[in-house]
Amino acid sequence: MLRIGPYTLDTQVALAPMAGVTDRPFRQLCRRLGAGLVVSEMVTSDPSLWHTRKSTFRLNHEGESEPRAVQIAGGDPEMMATAARLNAERGAQIIDINMGCPAKKVCNKAAGSALLKDEGLVAEILSAVVDAVDLPVTLKMRTGWCPETRNATRIARLAESAGIAMLTLHGRTRADAYRGAAEYDSIKEVRQHISIPLIANGDVNTPQKAREVLDYTGADAVMIGRAAQGRPWLLREIDHFLRTGVHLASPDAIEVHEILRDHVQALHQFYGELMGVRIARKHVGWYLAAEAEGKAFRRFFNQIDEAHTQLHAIDQFFADVAVA
Repeated sequence: MLRIGPYTLDTQVALAPMAGVTDRPFRQLCRRLGAGLVVSEMVTSDPSLWHTRKSTFRLNHEGESEPRAVQIAGGDPEMMATAARLNAERGAQIIDINMGCPAKKVCNKAAGSALLKDEGLVAEILSAVVDAVDLPVTLKMRTGWCPETRNATRIARLAESAGIAMLTLHGRTRADAYRGAAEYDSIKEVRQHISIPLIANGDVNTPQKAREVLDYTGADAVMIGRAAQGRPWLLREIDHFLRTGVHLASPDAIEVHEILRDHVQALHQFYGELMGVRIARKHVGWYLAAEAEGKAFRRFFNQIDEAHTQLHAIDQFFADVAVA
């Protein structure tokens, strides 16, 4: 059980917000496949930029199951508070604050994990957002700016004091980016100093790893990020293992075909043919990365410009796999 404000989730598995990945079609797919909580792609806190095509898609939550969680990013407390209010008006039910993104274009604007260098500003932003909305506010962060200045425990305490409803901690610093292995000692230490729900994030890529991380850190749940790209069924495999201790069989080719086809079709419908076809290419690449003929197929698939031709190509690929 994971409780976030008024929402009780009967699972210990969440999907991490990932820019360019966790759009509405992918969130809905992952919810069906076992994620109890899915979080939107990061949305800028500057409403003047919301008219862009990218933001329009990121702010679209039509038809999504509750709770609808929206992540906002920025470095100005007042602007972050305004963004929280506007997202609440648009249907957000949980506001998640991004203090974890290590991307230079985000950190150079004193947002994302760059905020971890300024604990005073962190406290101002947390309080401003919590006070701005009558919704649960959550925080996703890293363990610090660099390995020499890990300050996750201090910021976690600030977060709890400010009224943050849940904390997600990625076991890397900003300087680590996605290199090396995530460490869980910092998450374990934070667990010992706060009472609000804590989600462990970073390198959780198998059901057994999820169990080990939860047992070691004492966290309430795990958040899956890159490991779900092209393998969204990992979420249900982790959920099943955490509930039963038994490994769930991986999907067969027939089910993978069905999941992939439905996902690509949803991308076409959500973005329209021109954008949908382009965005589908990277997802198909992830799904088929481990297939023997996947690389050659991806080269062919990336040349396709029509939605119906993409779907036919996927069908033909799996028909050939069945014959082989």
